[in-house]
Order: sequence, then structure tokens, then C-alpha cells
Amino acid sequence: MPTDDELRAIYADCKTIAAVGASSDPSKPANSIPQYLQSHGFRVIPVSPKGGELFGEKVATSLAEIGEPVDVVEVFRPVEEAPGVAEQAAAIGAKVLWLQAGTSSEAARIAASAGLQVVMDMCMRTTHRRLFDTN
Repeated sequence: MPTDDELRAIYADCKTIAAVGASSDPSKPANSIPQYLQSHGFRVIPVSPKGGELFGEKVATSLAEIGEPVDVVEVFRPVEEAPGVAEQAAAIGAKVLWLQAGTSSEAARIAASAGLQVVMDMCMRTTHRRLFDTN
């Protein structure tokens, strides 16, 4: 697991986050977390096979469709889909794979073996609040 200093560095170096499994349902974390990150200056590109628009951004139907550098791939998909997302994150040259609580250690292994930094079992919003919220 990354140290707090390593986590701070991830946020400092991060410009673009691909939110795989982003949702239009405001009651879901896959909606509220990307919106929080966007409100704190990160560019969030939603990724969902449904396409459309979300958070004021065009929804990419896959990571490969994004076509621009992605710093962090944040995964909001069922655990059985996480290894495939890890492979796709490596294929597009992402720097970090961020897995929510209860996600796959197989996905972490795939990402790490491809040279990605892996954050597991942590919420990107909660971690950001803990490290940077001055209130």
C-alpha cells in the first residue's frame, strides 16, 4: 500500500482520471466520487459502454477510446471485471490503477506487473479529503 507521501504524489501528478463504470445515478459512489474529484480540479473522463455524456464530458465506451493520456484509472466495476480493466489500463499507458474496497488482487497483480502503481481498498474521495481537506 502506498504511503501518505506516495498518495500525495499521485494526486499532485494526476491531471486526468478515467472513471471506469461511472454512473449517472447520483445515489451511487460511481457518480458522487467522480463529481467530487472533478470539483477539486481533476479532469474526469467517464467510461461506460452506454456512452453519452456525464459530468459535462463525453463518455468513452472503453479506455482504448479515450485517445489521450490518462494518469489514473479508477475502477467502479464488479470485482470479476477488474482484471480486464487492469489490462486495458496498462495498454493505454495509465500510471495508476485505483481499486475500490473489496476489489481484485488479481487486477493489482496485472497492473503492478505492467508497471502501474496500484492503490487498493481505498476510496479516492475519502483519501483526498483525509490528505488535503483543511476544514
